[in-house]
Amino acid sequence: MEKQESLTVEDKRKLAEKRAAELKQRIEPYLKARENIPTGMKLIEKQQKQKQKILDLLGATEDDWKDWRWQLKNRFTTVEQLGKILNLTDREKQEIEEVGRKYRWAISPYYVSLMDPDDPNCPVRRQAVPAIQELQDVMGEDDPMGEEFTSPVPSITRRYPDRLIIKVTNQCAMYCRHCQRRRNIGEVDKATPKEQLEQALDYVRKHPEIRDVLLTGGDAFMLSEERLDWLLGELDKIEHVEIKRLGSRTPVTMPQRITPELCEVLAKHHPVYVNTHFNTPKEVTPEAAEACDRLTRAGVPLGNQAVLLKGINNDPHVMKKLNHELLKIRVRPYYIFHAKPVSGTTHFITRVEEGIDIMEQLRGQTSGLAIPTYIINAPHGYGKTPMLPEYLISSGKDFITIRTWEGRVMKYPNKDEMEQ
Repeated sequence: MEKQESLTVEDKRKLAEKRAAELKQRIEPYLKARENIPTGMKLIEKQQKQKQKILDLLGATEDDWKDWRWQLKNRFTTVEQLGKILNLTDREKQEIEEVGRKYRWAISPYYVSLMDPDDPNCPVRRQAVPAIQELQDVMGEDDPMGEEFTSPVPSITRRYPDRLIIKVTNQCAMYCRHCQRRRNIGEVDKATPKEQLEQALDYVRKHPEIRDVLLTGGDAFMLSEERLDWLLGELDKIEHVEIKRLGSRTPVTMPQRITPELCEVLAKHHPVYVNTHFNTPKEVTPEAAEACDRLTRAGVPLGNQAVLLKGINNDPHVMKKLNHELLKIRVRPYYIFHAKPVSGTTHFITRVEEGIDIMEQLRGQTSGLAIPTYIINAPHGYGKTPMLPEYLISSGKDFITIRTWEGRVMKYPNKDEMEQ
């Protein structure tokens, strides 16, 4: 190509038009595919019909529906009840019963309302309703990340130099079929005893290198406002703790939990960050958007930690659409986790190459805000490891060779001013 300074204005305009046409051609497959990707915002009418069926079944009111305690108390836990909302075959009912004898399940009425009653492959349904593959798993482990070996005191997991996890409860709004801690889900929902939380806090106090504490579980938002207020307040008193984070899927599975009272508690203890867990565009609903809006108005930055799940979101167009929908409700895509080989969940695992391909089709194809980091959790608790496409091909004394997001191989100077 001729040097740019030798080109006329008209030449430059033609080059710009050619480049714009190339870029448009690159995005055409996504533009076509996104029309057929269901989102929670497109399915409002269907969800409302399902919601009314559930209210009628449970003899409940709109006020009941908005009450998170009602949602928790009325979780679907029997095949008989679920079969009155979803069109289950006799075989499906039998398999749910069989799996339920080994692995607990419970689904909030709200999350049931997002399910397609006729489609067993509905991405919402597959995350919540037990499947027979859970009993056919021969690869999984109860604790593949070795959390039991990285717990210096009860309820703490420590895998990094400057941060740690405190598990504050075993309770969730819903028990996801791909849960990484399903070994902790007992028949009884219970918060971590206060004495254990005191032990955890004392450990943090004695280790000044800890600047970041993540409250998780279970689900941190299953604690009462009073317990959360106390716990965050105790962390505030520890001078070397700079930030608090909370992990919660309630904005996705029970957005009614994000009450003004909860937000008032969080607003008292800044800096507080919340990472949630949307996996499919169908989960981004008006109710979820309202919950996230309340959190952001309380000054809480929101990130999303999706899990790459076979048959749910292992498609570049679906993942891109999910990230776009999240940004519209002010949730920043943060991580895509490669699914962990947890007992009963390995039917969700994809090949790593699928995750790399998704990252290839995000980088350059959409804004950086919509590009999370693809992560594999190293075995035995050795931490998060980014999986990236190879953009640096080689490096030399005077230049490096790079591959761009379009696959162009180019040289780039590798000198600083003193080497000129």
